Amino acid sequence: MIDHAGFTPSDYDRTKAFYTQALAPIGYTLLMELPASVTGDTDVAGFGEAPKPDFWLARATAGKPAHSPTLHFAFRVNSRGPVDAFYQAALQAGGKDNGAPGIRAHYHPDYYSAFVRDPDGHNIEVVCHAPA
Repeated sequence: MIDHAGFTPSDYDRTKAFYTQALAPIGYTLLMELPASVTGDTDVAGFGEAPKPDFWLARATAGKPAHSPTLHFAFRVNSRGPVDAFYQAALQAGGKDNGAPGIRAHYHPDYYSAFVRDPDGHNIEVVCHAPA
């Protein structure tokens, strides 16, 4: 079971702004920010559903460079509407289309998802496994 995940983007502030807008439709908000003076390393931002952040960004530093190659993160929702809303919000936030909302029957008959590339090209997906 995964409790949380994170990565180091090339532009912390731009990426934080992107995820703040793109993840809002699925109920994720910026729940916590910790400066380097607290972490002892670098600034971090935690997103999630209150009260627990589970998706983290860290500011790149000499000791913590931006992540490469690209990553894939999938966020699960309980209905199809948030998939569509995420896709539109992510595009408006500067994301690039990587698969419009729709059924991906090759996974299973009810697999409804959308894919967007974030500012660093990471593949971000929101998926609903429930029937329409």
